[in-house]
Amino acid sequence: MPATILVVEDESAIQSLIDVNLRRAGHEVMLAPDAETARRLVTATLPDLVLLDWMLPGMSGLDFARQLRRDVRTRDLPIIMLTARSDERDKIEGFDIGVDDYIAKPFSPRELVARIRAILRRHAPQTTDEVVELGHLRLDPATHRVTTRDTDINLGPTEFRLLHFFMTHPERVHTRTQLLDQVWGDHVFVEERTVDVHIRRLRAALEATGHDSLIQTVRGSGYRMSAL
Repeated sequence: MPATILVVEDESAIQSLIDVNLRRAGHEVMLAPDAETARRLVTATLPDLVLLDWMLPGMSGLDFARQLRRDVRTRDLPIIMLTARSDERDKIEGFDIGVDDYIAKPFSPRELVARIRAILRRHAPQTTDEVVELGHLRLDPATHRVTTRDTDINLGPTEFRLLHFFMTHPERVHTRTQLLDQVWGDHVFVEERTVDVHIRRLRAALEATGHDSLIQTVRGSGYRMSAL
């Protein structure tokens, strides 16, 4: 599944190179030439990952990363820094504030895409196209198919995304608000009871194969998917 990646880079040639290669890899891309523009974009739509140049006009990339880490809404947002700086102290400073990875300029587009894929696999596995298996359930994001013992399970698009998120985060309890943010997107304003409606639809679709019991209600907290 495509990830939404915010690219904060002021050099137009590098920005275009990154844009083309990320879109070719299937991702959605937001572009910003500076931290101020990037902040407005993040406020409107929370991306899945930020690719952030160290040297920016106005506020530096490192200072913008500090801002993101101080904000509850963005503190866990994966950040990869693009930098021509090779000083070990600079990298240590970045890692100390929570930057996830560094890529040195000049860089290989193939390496960039691979490093992004690796970060997303750790932080947001529901944004990758990797097949997920849990018990006898098999979900393939690339073909949008869910099967169990060679039997197809038909799901609507929202139920598919919901199941994908649950299967990539088994045994964790998620509140309705968390599910809205992760499955619908934090920029989509819908009521929390919408989650309950789609949980019922998901359970109904899984009932014929006996997998509906895997989606469990945790009283006073939210929902989880059992790995058993």
